[in-house]
Amino acid sequence: MDRQPTLEGEKVLLRPLAADDWDATFTIASDPAVWEQHPIHDRWREDVFADFFADALAKGGALAVIDRAKGTIIGSTRFQDHDPEEGGSVEIGYTFLSPRYWGKGFNREMKRLMLAHAFQFVARVDFKVGETNYRSRIALENIGATRTTRTDLGQYQGKRVLHVIYAITAEEFLAGSLASG
Repeated sequence: MDRQPTLEGEKVLLRPLAADDWDATFTIASDPAVWEQHPIHDRWREDVFADFFADALAKGGALAVIDRAKGTIIGSTRFQDHDPEEGGSVEIGYTFLSPRYWGKGFNREMKRLMLAHAFQFVARVDFKVGETNYRSRIALENIGATRTTRTDLGQYQGKRVLHVIYAITAEEFLAGSLASG
């Protein structure tokens, strides 16, 4: 599976994230509102975001999200943890968008493009989201993802961080309204 494709919709263009996207992505990420419900709520700090950005570049799968009408970066997302076994799965996540683009269909179109791409190669897409990140959880439910019984327990700054796992299968995607745009 190509985890860094270029995908184009009416509103967004997704392309591989590059090192020279730092300024544009950090400008967005430096707004504390972007991270207020996220378990790593201080990712607006430059030192914390620098680690996140370096990790995105190192692991591959990271995409810049561009407003097609303006030609500007409005956020980032990733294809992460591709597993080809048993029909295959991949995680979509690490997504952040400028608050100016919330609730305007940009995230929905981005996820539609990513899911359509992923389901050419895998049978299931997973989404790992912080337990108290209700904004992201609602957005996932709105695109047809279902909360599973799986969880992921990590740590940040010495505190436990619980992520809940949502998933959508190729069949669910094709049967849902998101597949048709």
